[in-house]
Amino acid sequence: MAEQSVWKGPPSQVVNLSVFALCGLTFFLVVPLFIALWHWIKTRSDVYELTTERILHSVGVFSRSTDTLELYRVKDITVEQPFVLRLFTLCNIAIHTSDHTNPVFVMPAMPFAAGLQDQLRALVEKRRDEKRVREVDFQ
Repeated sequence: MAEQSVWKGPPSQVVNLSVFALCGLTFFLVVPLFIALWHWIKTRSDVYELTTERILHSVGVFSRSTDTLELYRVKDITVEQPFVLRLFTLCNIAIHTSDHTNPVFVMPAMPFAAGLQDQLRALVEKRRDEKRVREVDFQ
């Protein structure tokens, strides 16, 4: 079965709220408008994609780099909702993995939906069954 895209999207622009507020207060200097525009473009080009086999994180405006996390490496999923993100119904999704290069994979300011977390968990279990992989911790 071929890999299929399940969900794709960038973080919310709320992550730039402090930059936008500061630039709004100093808009008459003109330069802050370019700073705000740069932060908007940078956040917009930061894309997360959940597929049936892995999570892809592409980042970069002019040059792009993509980090890949195999779903069968996921150990635990934590949804964090700080107060400011709760105001905008957003959350940070922290994915704890057995990947040595990226032990905690954080997807910041994602739309809060229990469905995304449940969908991710179901895909992880399905992928583990397909690969016949189980997570074992030694202490």
